Amino acid sequence: MLVSVVIPTYDRLPILQQCLSALEAQVELPEGDDFEIVLVDDGSTDGTVDWVAAHAPSLPHVRLLQQEHGGPALGRNLGVDQARGELIIFIDSDLVVVPTFLREHLSALRQAWQRQGTRLCFTYGAVINTHNFESPQSEPHKLSDLSWAYFATGNVAIDRNVLVESGVFDPSFRLYGWEDLELGERLRRMGVKLVRCPAAAGYHWHPPLSLEQVPDLIRKERERAKMGLIFYKKHPTRRVRFIIQFTLLHRLLWELLTLGGLVNERSLRPLLAWLIRRGHPGTAMELLRLPLNRISVRALFAEARLAGIR
Repeated sequence: MLVSVVIPTYDRLPILQQCLSALEAQVELPEGDDFEIVLVDDGSTDGTVDWVAAHAPSLPHVRLLQQEHGGPALGRNLGVDQARGELIIFIDSDLVVVPTFLREHLSALRQAWQRQGTRLCFTYGAVINTHNFESPQSEPHKLSDLSWAYFATGNVAIDRNVLVESGVFDPSFRLYGWEDLELGERLRRMGVKLVRCPAAAGYHWHPPLSLEQVPDLIRKERERAKMGLIFYKKHPTRRVRFIIQFTLLHRLLWELLTLGGLVNERSLRPLLAWLIRRGHPGTAMELLRLPLNRISVRALFAEARLAGIR
């Protein structure tokens, strides 16, 4: 069986180099199995395309595709369209996987197919968050790494025919957020089952929080609100309302936890700076999530009012 690992990327060259190296270092797959890496560059400006071309001899499994900057949904769709494998694995370009990553996904899926008598399932590998760029795989698994998402493209494997039948990703999701969970809703309605596969682990690297990142994090929350409304328009259910936090309960929750906005990115700034200086950027990020969630929920309700949605 040929496995196609589809990776959209945009201006992430340093960690992408580790991502691709880890995939090229996979342990030998069972006889008859092989893999390709379908890398979709989404208009990067950091030299990604030139670097991949220059290092082609050390990246024998990589096929590079290019598109104008259009977001990960378009990138993944292009990757799926051009993939040669009957099994698709999605990972993000800042994920560094373990050496047995592909073997574990294949093994878990084949067992699930045999149990079910159908390929209507997908495997969901573990995603372990880390700030350690030099050695991301040294990060221990933490309680905060657990995800309750049904389908998230940070680390999933699925039969290509099942994926195509679902309609793949909606290109309406051009900004940050929700395109994979929206696809997950369609898969769930098709009866496609989630199979946990923690042994197919990947280490998701992101830089430790700095105060300079705060404006960009706020921008992402506002974009997430816009995309959340698209998600809800497609699936106007109570379940999706809770997923995107489009309920009065969530609005009340974040107003209470931020004391009506008194706890915000400006008032927290001295404490965040102190925590970062003391080497606790993770704690600082968790505190910052309070006002970020309030910003996202308020923006979502504002977008809904403009669209006449209650």
